[in-house]
Amino acid sequence: MATTLLMALALMLVIEGLLPFLAPKLWRETFQRLMQLSDGQIRFFGLTSMIAGLFLLLISKL
Repeated sequence: MATTLLMALALMLVIEGLLPFLAPKLWRETFQRLMQLSDGQIRFFGLTSMIAGLFLLLISKL
């Protein structure tokens, strides 16, 4: 279980690092736009991401 969790974390870090490595200007512009969102919009994005992740975990177990 710990190995799987560590591999998932490592893969997340690789995926998260792709955009700043490949397109730093786009990454910076994206974060500038994110700073303009309200707290509610950011929370909605976070909730949507969590639900999508849970859904992917669910279908991967089937």
